[in-house]
Amino acid sequence: MPSRKVGGKPTSSDVAAAAGVSRSAVSFAFNSPQRISATTRERILAAAAELGYTPNTLARMLQAGTTTSLGVLLPQRLAQILENPYYARFLMGVGQICDQEGYTLLLTPPLQDSVLKAIPYAAVDGFIVCGLETEGAEVVELERRKIPFVLIDSDRYENAPSVDVDDHGGAREVTRYLLELGHRRIGVLSIGPGPDVATRGYRGPLGRRLDGIAEALAGAGMTMADVALAEVPVSRLDGYRATKQLVARDPRPTAILALSDVLAFGAVDALEELGLSVPDQVSVTGFDDLAESAWFRPRLTTVRQPIVTKGRSAASFLISAIRGEDQHPHQLLSTSLIVRDSAAKPLV
Repeated sequence: MPSRKVGGKPTSSDVAAAAGVSRSAVSFAFNSPQRISATTRERILAAAAELGYTPNTLARMLQAGTTTSLGVLLPQRLAQILENPYYARFLMGVGQICDQEGYTLLLTPPLQDSVLKAIPYAAVDGFIVCGLETEGAEVVELERRKIPFVLIDSDRYENAPSVDVDDHGGAREVTRYLLELGHRRIGVLSIGPGPDVATRGYRGPLGRRLDGIAEALAGAGMTMADVALAEVPVSRLDGYRATKQLVARDPRPTAILALSDVLAFGAVDALEELGLSVPDQVSVTGFDDLAESAWFRPRLTTVRQPIVTKGRSAASFLISAIRGEDQHPHQLLSTSLIVRDSAAKPLV
């Protein structure tokens, strides 16, 4: 029997020498067993086991031009992403299609705070691109490398599939609901837009949601200048901090309109700590309809977006693009207002 190699990882050449065969025969034993006899394959596998050799699956897949893995290109660090339950729901949908089609999933956060730098290090067949601008360097790089991709929570792009929700309509409806209840002093917890908002304006889902709010306000003779706007990262703690600042204003807002459920949860935390009753003294609404929203206390009035469906559609579109079947489809998913217990008529 062959002796184990001392120092270093055993190679296919080591196995070939131990089994008395060529390197090609070793490759056939692991990848195309029908091309060699059963006796030869058994001898090769026995030598490989004795040496502790395992084939480099990744190298083999890269040589073949496929990894059977989908990448999710994330706009934030993993710690921030995993703090937001939205991504758990989205990845559930992606994962369902991966399981169905036999793909693995690789999460790709920024490398050294750069999404662009992360792209070359991800061994995937294609990317689901979350929340990046269509004119950004990342999209240009993916096209240059001819890597299939699907855009999520972005602007529509003619050169790639995309999946979005009706952010404009959802934000408009929840704002109208608060206005119909009688609220005129509204604080908005907005998702932080990034450093270039001053020169490029609000884009993507955030721009659409703010436009929806503005349209509803216009129907009541108001503008965005009439609301208190706080732009914060999407975390419960940031929602908590920003709400404390908003309710310190004089006069105090009678309603907090949060552009994510996570921010709304933080808002309720802050209001309860300040001794302000929700919704009797301050109403709170969210956006997403996370699972927690239905059993949170008070149960959260929010805008439902089909997060799991969005993930499933994104993965399906990407696999079609990888297979060359895609015609750059664009899907717009509906939203709906879910009325629960966290919003009521203002007392004053």
